[in-house]
Amino acid sequence: MQQRMQRLEWIFNHTMDQLRKDLDQASKRLNDLRASHTAFSAALSTRTECVGPFRDNATLIYKKVFVNQGGTYSEQTGVFTAPRSGVYSFSVTVFSDAGAPGARLNIFALLQRNGQDLAGVHDDNYDDQEDSATQSLALQLHAGDQLSVRLVAGRVVCDDVSHYNTFSGFLVFPTDLL
Repeated sequence: MQQRMQRLEWIFNHTMDQLRKDLDQASKRLNDLRASHTAFSAALSTRTECVGPFRDNATLIYKKVFVNQGGTYSEQTGVFTAPRSGVYSFSVTVFSDAGAPGARLNIFALLQRNGQDLAGVHDDNYDDQEDSATQSLALQLHAGDQLSVRLVAGRVVCDDVSHYNTFSGFLVFPTDLL
């Protein structure tokens, strides 16, 4: 009977040790997940101004930051840096004013990852004095990947306190925890 009790005690202690390890691991993963909150949203300007035209493609620097959870967007460089591998959602909206009715409205910006073009945001017409275009993507990124919006050479975007030009992104789910 005593051997059986010792055996049951050993099983109980072993099971409790394993449960503690599993709980510690689950707590660590939960804390990692909570720490991975990444979201940013920024607008081009805090006042009425147009940016461009530039001779070469130029990175747009969004100066009005609405949220920068995790500090992943740099308002000095206009670059978002992925803090961890995962699936992210991004949205870019560009707006411009042709300056006068009947003038050509030609806006064109590129979303880039690590200097490589991913998607364009474009509008080109003579019908509208003002117009905007939006591009939204879900992307698989690796930790350290950098995204930015580049204004194509010769194009102009305009903004004011209504914040028509925006760049936003957030982590949908991390893949480095799987």
